Amino acid sequence: MELTAHGSRTTGTSRTTGTERTTGATRGRPRPRGRIRDRIRDADGMAVAAFVLGLVGLLVMNILLGPIAIGLAVLALRRGTTRRGRALLGLGLGVADLAVLAALVTADGTVSWSIA
Repeated sequence: MELTAHGSRTTGTSRTTGTERTTGATRGRPRPRGRIRDRIRDADGMAVAAFVLGLVGLLVMNILLGPIAIGLAVLALRRGTTRRGRALLGLGLGVADLAVLAALVTADGTVSWSIA
C-alpha cells in the first residue's frame, strides 16, 4: 500500500478514469481517432504515389502518368498530408512529364518517342 499526495491509501494497482478509457488519452494528450488517422495515412500514400508516378513518367508513358501524378499530388495536399514535400515533388514531376511530352511532340511530331 502506498500513500498518495493527499494522504489516501492505494493498493498498488493503477486506476484509469473513464475519460482515459473511452478516448484513449495518455498523459493528457488524446490520440487521433481512427478516421482521422486513416485519412492522413491515405493522403501520405497519395503523396508517395504521386512522387513515384511522376518519376517513372519522365521515362515512360508520360501522357498517362503525368496527369495522374498531378491529380494525386493535389488530392494529397488538400487532405493535409504529413509528407508535403513529397507531394510537391510529385506535382512538379507531373508537370515536368507533360513538359517533356510537349517538347518531344514538337520535336518529332508524334506522341510516342524512343531513345534511339
